[in-house]
Amino acid sequence: MQQHDTSSAHAGVSLKERVGLVVAGADAKSIIAQIVAAEAAGVRQVWITQGSLASDSLTLFAVAMTQTSSIRMGTAIVPTYPRHPLALVQQTLTIEDLAPGRLRLGVGPSHRPVIEGVYGIPMQTPLAHAREYVEVLRGALWDGKVDVHGTFFNVKATLPRTSRTPILISALGEGAFQMAGEISDGAISWVCPAPYLLERALPALIAGAAKKGRPAPPLVAHIPVALSTDRPAILQAARQQLGYYGKLPFYASMFAQAGFPVAENGVMSDALFDSLVVSGDEATVASRVKGLLTSGLDELLLMPIGVANPEDEQQRLARLIGQL
Repeated sequence: MQQHDTSSAHAGVSLKERVGLVVAGADAKSIIAQIVAAEAAGVRQVWITQGSLASDSLTLFAVAMTQTSSIRMGTAIVPTYPRHPLALVQQTLTIEDLAPGRLRLGVGPSHRPVIEGVYGIPMQTPLAHAREYVEVLRGALWDGKVDVHGTFFNVKATLPRTSRTPILISALGEGAFQMAGEISDGAISWVCPAPYLLERALPALIAGAAKKGRPAPPLVAHIPVALSTDRPAILQAARQQLGYYGKLPFYASMFAQAGFPVAENGVMSDALFDSLVVSGDEATVASRVKGLLTSGLDELLLMPIGVANPEDEQQRLARLIGQL
């Protein structure tokens, strides 16, 4: 396995700067309140996933930026198919006007049951679509000009200003991680066992960057966290929150490559959940987080798995991150 020296890449950077918290809620007000509370707890970055019909993450961030002072915010991810890249550029420039340098833009193709089943948009060659989408974003946001005439987009525009907002992409298979190394400012994993990230994803990311003669961008690893020592309860909660992924073909393929094949009906094994979820009391979780950050992963994106009292456990996790 290729080595990835995070010690030199992050010299002088505190651990909590490399750890983000996933926030989610039933409505916009609750999510914004969580972001404000996370900053007060010392969290340096938060992430929001963009569900197919959930509150718009960038709109939430625009409001939250005005109610906070320094916490960074990232999308993990904004699906590419339903939203034209220039529309996303407009939203991004608006946020950058409000809070320069505090946004990281994570994009990705999402999954066929969402894109085709919900939106009714044909989903063909998702990696090629994502590559072209990022090309439009890069030209518009970083250069202020875009002139792309490709398979999916026919775009020619001059922007009023630039923002150089970091563009990250979702990555699951090795091909996606290699592409992230070639074109992105970071790869965002989701529900991937840490050994898979270290043994398969990270070498692909490094190889992609080397192919283009550029430094490897950071791997932002999604890590579910349960602040509990009750294993049966943890497994039940994790299955409720993450079990859906076993039914998605892209994830089922990755789980098999990671050594945890799912059943024919998509049921994920207890061993897979044990590999995915970091659990224990605060001291144990903090130790595991530090271990992951020294193993070769650049950043962590911690998602609370609510077991007994989800609201309290999220607040405890935010304090844990703030004290790293």
